Amino acid sequence: MQNNTTNKVDFQNQLTETLSHYYEELIETLPRLGLGLIIIILGFLIAGMISRFATRRARARTNDPLMSRFLGRSIRFLLIVAVIVLGLRVAGFGDISAGIFATAGASAVILGFAFKDIGQNFIAGIILSFNRPFNVNDTVEIGSNFGKVKSLEFRYTKLKTFDGKDVYIPNSDVITQPVTNYTEDGFFRWDFLVGLDYEDDINLAKETIMRSINEDPKVVSDEEHSSYVMEDELATSTVNLKVMFWVDTVDYGRVASETKGRVIGNVKRALMAEGFYLPADIQEIKLYGRETNIPLSLNDLKKSTND
Repeated sequence: MQNNTTNKVDFQNQLTETLSHYYEELIETLPRLGLGLIIIILGFLIAGMISRFATRRARARTNDPLMSRFLGRSIRFLLIVAVIVLGLRVAGFGDISAGIFATAGASAVILGFAFKDIGQNFIAGIILSFNRPFNVNDTVEIGSNFGKVKSLEFRYTKLKTFDGKDVYIPNSDVITQPVTNYTEDGFFRWDFLVGLDYEDDINLAKETIMRSINEDPKVVSDEEHSSYVMEDELATSTVNLKVMFWVDTVDYGRVASETKGRVIGNVKRALMAEGFYLPADIQEIKLYGRETNIPLSLNDLKKSTND
């Protein structure tokens, strides 16, 4: 009985000593935990401030919002990683941070295969941030996607199509696929065909078309960008003229397209005012053998009806 009482007292003493020991360690650790937590919180805030400052400075120096935004986000990411490691060390968890990096290094190969596409897109994003064929609001065609560039993220490039769709293209595809930039130099050449009757005066038609084009204020005309009309084809029923003119592509989706439609309409009205017929395609029907009862004119049709 006495042994049981003694064992019970010893257990209580050991439990009390253990709890007291942990309590003392907790009291000693709390300041370090609090300091580590404060460092991490302040680090996040400071990283955001430095990121915004770097973004503004880069945009002011380079006038390149895509690169400046990407650079600011990269700086913020690196600062946050450094602050987390520092906070863990101050809080007394240096072994944990070292273990995290050791585990990350040991599993780099596995993660590399598992997240190969993410890594490719991230590296492609870094390349595009410093060397790319477009800027914000440029009208581009990447593969089968056509629209305006809206942003460059770590993994993708965002396009806004002219019918309102948001397209997210992986950066690795932007690197490997042909990119057509319609607004890099600000000019684009439209063209369309005009069919004339074989008996029409081609020179007069060309003069009429050029006069109509030059009257449009949105058509660009300078030493490097001149409009012209040329004979393109002797078709079955028409002589086709090819009309070519330049437009400003800063607002490709509306101004450039509206200019093309307006020029086509003005050319049509100007030609018709000059008496040009603008014929449609004529289909020729040949009859062979016994198809002799088909009426070839209205008179023939009336005769066949009376008979």
